[in-house]
Formats: sequence, structure tokens, C-alpha cells
Amino acid sequence: MTERRRVDNFGAGPAALPLEVLEQAQAEFVVYKDAGMSVMEMSHRSKAYEEIHQRAEALLRELLAVPDDYAVLFLQGGASLQFGMVPLNFLTAGRRASYVLTGHFAEKAYEDAKVVGEVHVAASTKDDGYRRLPSVEELQWDEADAYLHITSNNTIFGTQWRSFPDTGRVPLVADMSSDILSRPIDVAKFGLIYAGAQKNLGPSGVTVVIARQAWLETCRKDIPKMLRYDVHAKNRSLYNTPPTFSIYMMGLVLAWVKAQGGVTEMARRAEEKSARIYGVIDESDGFYLGYADPGSRSRMNVTFRLRTPELEQAFLAAAKDAGFVGLNGHRSVGGCRVSLYNAVTLEATERLAEFMRDFARKNG
Repeated sequence: MTERRRVDNFGAGPAALPLEVLEQAQAEFVVYKDAGMSVMEMSHRSKAYEEIHQRAEALLRELLAVPDDYAVLFLQGGASLQFGMVPLNFLTAGRRASYVLTGHFAEKAYEDAKVVGEVHVAASTKDDGYRRLPSVEELQWDEADAYLHITSNNTIFGTQWRSFPDTGRVPLVADMSSDILSRPIDVAKFGLIYAGAQKNLGPSGVTVVIARQAWLETCRKDIPKMLRYDVHAKNRSLYNTPPTFSIYMMGLVLAWVKAQGGVTEMARRAEEKSARIYGVIDESDGFYLGYADPGSRSRMNVTFRLRTPELEQAFLAAAKDAGFVGLNGHRSVGGCRVSLYNAVTLEATERLAEFMRDFARKNG
């Protein structure tokens, strides 16, 4: 039998999960506690699953300090469905919404909103190749806007908001798919936050939505119920069969984050891990070429190029042979990308940093 080993996974998503979580899920996979069956088999109306569901919500509320007047929803369809759900619920006739364009997924959200109603570009860094984020002073929106939409971290180009704009009475909506749970945030600054789980929260299949309850009460009622936030909130994300196993796995990840020290510890680790990789890039004398402007660099996704496409391919091939996977840049831009989500260990990061230094020595 061929020996199997785990690689160091730096993929952008679905991403690495904590080994302890995988081992616990493995132990509980066939029979969950005293339920006599797997989580994958049990009814979403059963007492056993209800406890799983409630525990996941309670942990998320605790870790992110979600205020009591906010709903926490577990939905399906990924962040991509949220690109349409947000405007369908809140972009009513005679209103407009403003979008900050900072990358591929921000563009997708903007394009879907255009199908629903009037939208406005509050700022864009496309002309700069999305190497940077706009300053707060560059943002232009109106106090009458239905909402202002941002993408907190850009996985493709490797940029991340360090702080968020104060939008006053205008609800701030954020796609936090790739950096939620990696640092403390003030949830009360946002009207709505959404995030696909497959980077920091758990496996693919569940999408978290955190929204101000009072705003949800203003949702349109003339759209299908499956697309209405207020319906899902009223039914505690159980209006239809939820992605039960993904929610179970997310609950295990949330418990792991709490045991590690919470989001404050995740933020410390993210800073340390990203500093290791950025340090190799900055000290390589141009062998590695960082893509994002230093002031906008992401702690989740480190993007860089090498001097030639041939050298990039040699780097990626050698990295794979050495047990490092997921380092290819997004198919739309190429290059290289190191994703440093919560489950990526400092030890794995240091192994990659040493590999990068060694590859530069041999090929510089």
C-alpha cells in the first residue's frame, strides 16, 4: 500500500482545515456521539442536529462579539449568491447602491447588482491593476444610497482593508469571505457581512451572513422566499434543509479557534506568518516581485511574480515536488500566491519560506 502523507496546503480555497478538526470529524463520522448515525444522515429537525446548529451560531457570536440585535444566518450558494441577494433585498426602486471596486470578486458583485437596479462606483483601483486599495478620501457615495459595498480582502491580487470606512447612516456591506475570523472586527459598523466558509470558517457548502436585524425587516417582500433574508432569519436558517455537515464542520473549526485563543490570536499568527513570506520577497533583491503595494498588502493572500514565466513554472513545479501545494496564482492573472488562512501553521509557513530562500539561491 502506498504511504500517504499530508502536504503543506497554501491553496486559496477550499483551503486547509486544522488537523485536529479533521481527526475529530473522522472519529465522529460514522456515529455522532449517541445519535446512532452520522451527522450526514440525521434530520435537520432532530434534537441532535439542533444542538450542533445552535452551538455553531453561539460560537460565531462569541468569537466575533456579534451584537444581540444582529441575525446570524447559515445559507448556501457561496458568496456568489450573496452578490445577487444583497441588491435583491435592499436595492429598491428609486434607490441606488455604491460599490468599491478592488478586484475580481468586487467586480462580480457590482455586475450582479447592476441587473437589479441602479449602482454607482464609489471608487476603483482597476487602472492601478488592483495593486492597492483606495483611501477613505477617494470613496464617493451619497447619504441617500441604499448601501455601500466593499470586499474586505482580495484573494486574487493580495490586498486587504486594514480599517473600514465610517458610512454613518448608509449601511456598510462587506464580503469577508477570505479574511473573516482572522482578526477582531467591530460588527456594529456593518449593516451586513457575508462570507463563504471555505477559507477560514470550514469546508465549502455553507455561507455565513451576519446582519443588523432592523435592516432585515426592510427587506423586499416581492421576491422568492428563498432569497429573502428576513425569511431565513425568522426560521433560524432552517427554512429549508441547511448544509448540515458543513455547519457541523464549521462548529468544530470555531471551537478550535476559541481553544487557540480566539480571533486575537488568529490575528497575531496572521501577522507573523505573512511577515515571514513578505520578508523573503522583500529581501530577495528582486528575485521575487511582490504584486500588492506595501500599504495594501493582505495578511491572508501573499501574491508575487518571478522574473520570467519559465522561472515561475519551475518554482511551482519544484514547490509541488517538495510538498507545497496551492501556490499557483488565480487563473485570470497567473503568478504565485501563498494563502495563509487560520489553519495554515507557522511551521508550514517557515518551511515554505526556507524553500523560497533556497530556490532563489539556486536560481538567482
